[in-house]
Amino acid sequence: MKVLVLCDDYWHPGSVVRDGLAPLEGASFSFDIVEDAAEWSAELMAAYPVVLFAKSDNVSAKDRSSWASETVQQAFVDYVRAGNGLLAMHSGTVYEKLSVMRGLLGGAFLNHPKQCPVTVEPQAGYPLAAGVTAFTETDEHYMMVLDDEDADVFLMTTSEHGTQPGGWTRTDGGGRVCVLTPGHNVEVWLEPSFQVLIGNALRWCSRM
Repeated sequence: MKVLVLCDDYWHPGSVVRDGLAPLEGASFSFDIVEDAAEWSAELMAAYPVVLFAKSDNVSAKDRSSWASETVQQAFVDYVRAGNGLLAMHSGTVYEKLSVMRGLLGGAFLNHPKQCPVTVEPQAGYPLAAGVTAFTETDEHYMMVLDDEDADVFLMTTSEHGTQPGGWTRTDGGGRVCVLTPGHNVEVWLEPSFQVLIGNALRWCSRM
């Protein structure tokens, strides 16, 4: 499966995503990674069945200017409604004040405390949780607002700061959206259960 990966912002270097996806590269997945938003276009995105979105509203780590205009946000909505998949991971949820993208994701990041041990726990009975066991890693514990009451929450995250929805799915038009909030540090991405989770999410988003 060809996957377009959009990553890299001031707080979240693209190297974390690159290193975190490296073990998945091969027979099942091929990742084309775009870090500079100037290289993104709706036409480019349309060539892929699924986008892995791990980028907040910065052009790049070196350029903190905004790139997610309403036109850009609507392009993501149109892409999903046309039957494609969107997997938003960690910084790809930092769109609280951008209503179009927030609506597509079904919620948004609000804030996080200092990094601390965070337990990631799948919820039984959900296909995306298949083969995933609970694990604990040092991470940013994302505090989230979940707007879509019909979203299927299949993952919870817990720390000394409480429990939050850590993963959910929703549909929009003919397409699928999945949100995963863990992943500030590469150690989280490389956790074996999280690797399984990423693979499950990509397959679900693309209807494989």
